[in-house]
Amino acid sequence: MLQSLGYVGLGTSRLAEWEDFAQRLLGMQIGDRSRHTLALRMDDWRQRLLLDADAARPHFFGWEVADAGALDALGACLERARVPFVREPEALARRREVTGLLSLSDPAGNRLEVFHGAARGGEPFRPGRAISGFRTGSLGLGHVVLNARHVDALVPFYRDLLGFRLSDYMREPFKAYFFHLNSRHHSLALIEADSDGIHHLMVELCSLDDVGQGYDIASCEQDRVAVTLGRHINDFMTSFYVRTPSPLMIEYGWGGRSVDGDWQPCELTHGASLWGHERQWLPADKRALALDLRLAAAAQGQRAPVQVLPGHHQLAADGMR
Repeated sequence: MLQSLGYVGLGTSRLAEWEDFAQRLLGMQIGDRSRHTLALRMDDWRQRLLLDADAARPHFFGWEVADAGALDALGACLERARVPFVREPEALARRREVTGLLSLSDPAGNRLEVFHGAARGGEPFRPGRAISGFRTGSLGLGHVVLNARHVDALVPFYRDLLGFRLSDYMREPFKAYFFHLNSRHHSLALIEADSDGIHHLMVELCSLDDVGQGYDIASCEQDRVAVTLGRHINDFMTSFYVRTPSPLMIEYGWGGRSVDGDWQPCELTHGASLWGHERQWLPADKRALALDLRLAAAAQGQRAPVQVLPGHHQLAADGMR
């Protein structure tokens, strides 16, 4: 029923810092701006990331459905399940630049907004720095990862009620579940943690060089890089994580894999990354475990599939490495 992650909203007391950070490092475009709000563009949509100067304002996630009929069908489903929701007024829908909108909360208190009819910008997307663009379209803006004190209580809400499909899961070095809505490997992940809230937001670039150059820019700033460059073991994303002006990270990546209707979920037994991704936020014992898992993956020859380009030849599996 849900199709993609359409937009994300954050409250922040650092609007000016976000404006600089989003353009200079991420390459997003400033959309509509007022004294108290800032809209960021990533493509032809009028807004993908919405920032409000009221730091106490709760974060929210906008999940897209196809049309008004799909929105009504979701409302009926929520009513049958006796899950409270609000059919939001036109005034809020206009602020979100959508045609129709309802809202609800997940069991951890995260505000979810479900919408249809997102407005497109009147002018082409112009990135804030020289990048090739973001991979969005039907895949949505990227993915969001949520911290959860009671992660097992959230799984049936998203999977059974809202229709998220499990991609895979892991138990070490932390418990996590990954869910997809479209061919993006995951649009949502849930991580067991000591508190509830946003862990990170991922945006995917159209070029690996965009990511590498962003890494150079981030590396020039003290403590900007939160997780070093690496490659994930499940979605094959080559990425790094940056600290934003808000208490969340943004994963800046390239090369995410696609899934299809025949996808079968599995348990990840080699941790979250094939290589790299040193997680500065993990306690020392968990960082050591994560490294052990990466070294075990290396010893076993775990690799992401290689895309062979015209004019290039892949070495045989038993040949030179």
